[in-house]
Amino acid sequence: MDIFTAGRDFVRREARLVESRLFATVFEDADPHGVVDALRGYQNADGGFGHGLEPDKRCPDSLALDVEVAFDTLLAAGARDDVMIRRAVDWLGLTANSDGAVSLCAPVVEQYPRAEHISEWTYQPGLNPTAGLVGRLYKLGVAHPWRDRAGAWCAAELAKGLPEDAHGLHEALEFLEHTDDADIDRVRDWLPKLQWFRADAEDPTYGVTPLHLASTPDSFWCPLFTDAQLEAHLDRLVADQQPDGGWAITWEPPGPASTMEYRGIVTVGALRTLKAYNRI
Repeated sequence: MDIFTAGRDFVRREARLVESRLFATVFEDADPHGVVDALRGYQNADGGFGHGLEPDKRCPDSLALDVEVAFDTLLAAGARDDVMIRRAVDWLGLTANSDGAVSLCAPVVEQYPRAEHISEWTYQPGLNPTAGLVGRLYKLGVAHPWRDRAGAWCAAELAKGLPEDAHGLHEALEFLEHTDDADIDRVRDWLPKLQWFRADAEDPTYGVTPLHLASTPDSFWCPLFTDAQLEAHLDRLVADQQPDGGWAITWEPPGPASTMEYRGIVTVGALRTLKAYNRI
């Protein structure tokens, strides 16, 4: 069975409705409004998203991490719902600190099953996720007072220096590509200093890879990497497909259901990347 068919069958068999609708939109020309409809069940009355949309915590309360996943899903589907997005950004504005910064999660997650890494550090407002959320709003073409306030804070923070971990840098890059401060050479020189950056395609451990930072050949940050580097990671991505057709994850979610949900997310993501680079 070929890569795509095996991945498709895994998604149809194991993935959540939202990933199934996203797959159908990306690969089968389904109406993107189906993705919007699937996301509605995760949006709370306060406008934020929760209910484990990001599966590493089973918390129903609105969290910025879930808002980010919602925005990513809309972008991947090429879908828009202005009311849905506006309500989410209004919620971000209400929960942000005075500078506009937001935190990934909040202490409320401690009342629910969660992965070990969802702990106190995720309660601190920071560039992760603030910069990433601002960048995604630029991609969505959504202007908002919170976006401007938070963006000014992000610019001031990044002027002091780049994040020291790969997740934080990924979020920062989402923002920087929409500014006049997108310095490719500065970022390239910084990559070897990052924690959790997986430069070596042979390294099987957890980490952020070049394909996370440049998921398509026309990604703004693709010039950070040589063709050989990207090809090596594409080869690794192909090799990492599991016998069941899906891709595995390298961390421990809070339970079997969360694990399968995340495998659905990364499988659709892997197929999208392979399609973008003409590997399937």
